[in-house]
Amino acid sequence: MKRRTIAISVLAATAMALGACSAGSLGSSDDEGGGKVTLSFLTDNQPETVKIAEGLAKDFTAKNPDITIKVETRPQGTEGDNIVKTRLSTGDMTDVFQYNTGSLFQALAPAKNLTAVDGFTDRLDENFAKTVTADSKVYGAPFGNFMAGAILYNKDVYAKLGLQVPKTWDDFMANNAKIKASGVDPVIQTYGETWTSQLFILGDYHNVEAAEPGWADKYTKNQAKYATSPAALAGFQHLQQVHDEGYINKDFASAKLTDGLNKLAKGEGAQYPILSAMLSQLIADNPGTENKIGLFAIPGSDAAKNGLTVWSPSAVYMPSSTTGDKAEAAKKFLDFVASADGCASQAAASQPTGPFAVKGCKVPDTVPQAVKDMQAYIDQQGGSSLALEFLSPVKGPALEQICVEVGSGIRKADAGAKLYDEDVKKQAQQLGLEGW
Repeated sequence: MKRRTIAISVLAATAMALGACSAGSLGSSDDEGGGKVTLSFLTDNQPETVKIAEGLAKDFTAKNPDITIKVETRPQGTEGDNIVKTRLSTGDMTDVFQYNTGSLFQALAPAKNLTAVDGFTDRLDENFAKTVTADSKVYGAPFGNFMAGAILYNKDVYAKLGLQVPKTWDDFMANNAKIKASGVDPVIQTYGETWTSQLFILGDYHNVEAAEPGWADKYTKNQAKYATSPAALAGFQHLQQVHDEGYINKDFASAKLTDGLNKLAKGEGAQYPILSAMLSQLIADNPGTENKIGLFAIPGSDAAKNGLTVWSPSAVYMPSSTTGDKAEAAKKFLDFVASADGCASQAAASQPTGPFAVKGCKVPDTVPQAVKDMQAYIDQQGGSSLALEFLSPVKGPALEQICVEVGSGIRKADAGAKLYDEDVKKQAQQLGLEGW
């Protein structure tokens, strides 16, 4: 996913239209004189992104009347990436801009093209800070919310059967047995959209890191593999186990994301390993389910180390081409974005789909129960870890197909892990990584 494989899949699943840059998006606005400054702010053109950006601009100016923020847009995806990189390289970037974190951020050559920040870094969630740090310097303020790779579950089914949220895989499988006996499908799988097959692997990374600290670094250096690491192999084994025990829905091979979400909402299936961002679609398609669907982390082997695997939000950056009065104004804006007032502004513009990456910022009481469940993991010391894609650039393109085979009983877990190790080898060599 360090070209955000999962994130790109989500965009494809939600069918967001890509638009063109706004007419005014070439070049930054000039200072207005009289001590007033106007900053240009480039974001992607996803509707919720624009709403949040415009809300931040309005609320910031209300507190800083001498600084005006003008929001401009660019396409999403590869086209948008190329626009950002081109404008940075030519010194034609807007005064501030919103962009990805993690490896895509690293690809911007931050030391050369961006300005480091330091006034608010102590407020940043540790997981987020890692995704905008280069050479020990922090460059971005969080824009949006964390997303999790987790298990959404039907709270009514759990309550009817007297089940507790599992903190170990054994507890999870014991729940599955009781759920199956009640006539409900324990685990929903939707291989009709292959990207959804990956969550037992990708959402399990917190457990891998908890068992083998620093695994991602070893993996990047070709010193650790899925097939030979018990903690990493467990994800493939879990995928095989729920199939072999008959705990998945009969139509798993053809069912699609919408089918899975609806099945969960109606209580026809009890649990669905999926990205938390899909909660929005579930609620939109099934009104009144906001508090009927909960969320828990994919269980591992140690209840004491149970925690959530999270995907970082994007960030707002200041390019090195922003100087003088504009630079001072831009620093104030990023400080606002990374503050309690900034969180409140974003929440007012668009209902949060996950926790904020600023310490002390809580989601409103009006958010769905699953988002509140996520917040509890973020608040817990050691209760969350970044997804592997934020810690390593290595991810093979065939993972979703391999997961479908393992989850369908076509290929055994150990064989699937070995095949994936070969798949990532090709990609690592293309990236020119040492040790491959």
